Amino acid sequence: MEVFLIKLAQLILALSILILLHEGGHFFFAKLFGVRVEKFYMFFDWKFSLFKYKPKNSDTEYGLGWIPLGGYCKISGMIDESFDTEQMKRPAQPWEFRTKPAWQRLLIMIGGVLVNFLLALFIYSMILFHWGDTYVPVKDMTLGMKFNQEAKSYGFKDGDILVGTDKGAFKNFSADMYRDISEALRVDIIRNGKEMSIQMPGELNMLNMLKAQPTFVQPLIPNQVDSVMPGSTADKMGLKKGHRITGIDGKAVASFNEFTDQLARHSDMLITAKTAADSLKARTVTVSFASDSKQYTAKVVLNSTLKLGFVPVQLSSLYKPVTQEYGFFESFPAGVKYGCHVLGTYIDDLKYVFTAEGAKSLGGFGTIGNLFPADWDWYVFWRMTAFLSIILAFMNILPIPALDGGHVLFLLYEMITRRKPSEEFMIRAEYVGFGIVLLLLVVANLNDILRSLGIM
Repeated sequence: MEVFLIKLAQLILALSILILLHEGGHFFFAKLFGVRVEKFYMFFDWKFSLFKYKPKNSDTEYGLGWIPLGGYCKISGMIDESFDTEQMKRPAQPWEFRTKPAWQRLLIMIGGVLVNFLLALFIYSMILFHWGDTYVPVKDMTLGMKFNQEAKSYGFKDGDILVGTDKGAFKNFSADMYRDISEALRVDIIRNGKEMSIQMPGELNMLNMLKAQPTFVQPLIPNQVDSVMPGSTADKMGLKKGHRITGIDGKAVASFNEFTDQLARHSDMLITAKTAADSLKARTVTVSFASDSKQYTAKVVLNSTLKLGFVPVQLSSLYKPVTQEYGFFESFPAGVKYGCHVLGTYIDDLKYVFTAEGAKSLGGFGTIGNLFPADWDWYVFWRMTAFLSIILAFMNILPIPALDGGHVLFLLYEMITRRKPSEEFMIRAEYVGFGIVLLLLVVANLNDILRSLGIM
């Protein structure tokens, strides 16, 4: 429960910052051009609000809604998600959105997206200034990698050290590395101390590479125990720091990767179990382990999580990370470059959304919340907040009615043709767009529910 609350608190804080500043972008430009803002709300206040306040001599009511699906800035004389059509029947007033020049209305509409994107660049810059960029170079992972069967079909072997591709050298083990491999025509490696290259098709599906069990490639982790959780199954069976896992169910394992692969078979058995006997069989595991001089075997029954309760040696203890530090002024161009790279790769990866597996990968608030760590970590929190800010900016600028991008599309049409879309068309478009957004929210959060039930 504590882990859930920590993740929830991080999610709420991040979304609150992003929503507040996004709506603040609309608010700023509206006030700049003399447009009246009737409401400025964090979250939606359908039927009632948790809090509201209207300062004396102010046209704006500030408040906190009860539906945490976003926020809104209700601008006079504009057809938006409030669906207030009565105001549009009255004569246009000089303080209304609809009476302002198209270029001013355009800036008001892109204000939120602009703030979110600039915020992400600023956060990335401050992360680099405060923490620097710490990583383990892939070429320094001298134990090499563990590859799945698909990777081995292209010529990779366990223990190969990845160096780079025809696109350039690898930096660290990350999604960028996977992306480079998926698009590469050649992957450079070191095998048994010798440099060599493996030819690739250049059109692998990165999503399938990541979702495969086991994944296409992962760092090879020794089967040595770093620590054992007190009272856990591992503790009760006598597993101790320094022991090596040598086998599972009579099958030898040479790395922690192989150990987790074998446990995954039990997970598959547990998912398909129909009776209590099937479940018991799936949860029964025989583990072999050894010290320098002795060999041990223990037969244990695990709980539904199939966790023994030990931690293997960590990559941080195997390899020395490098840190690139940035001065205050150096951090800004580096942060801008990194933020633009994140946006570019996010847009590039959207092609997978239109596949069957991609649609299943869509996630709602549960998926987003699980991106945050179980312990409060400011470094991870700000990285995730910056990433979500970029996503929020991009999703809002999509040309879907009810989103900022839909309004921008109609404004560009007006600026090019010198003709305004009719108010009746705008109202209908708003309803259609709102329906699309709700459908996406339902699908994404339904995927979360199905994943939690083990159906997906």
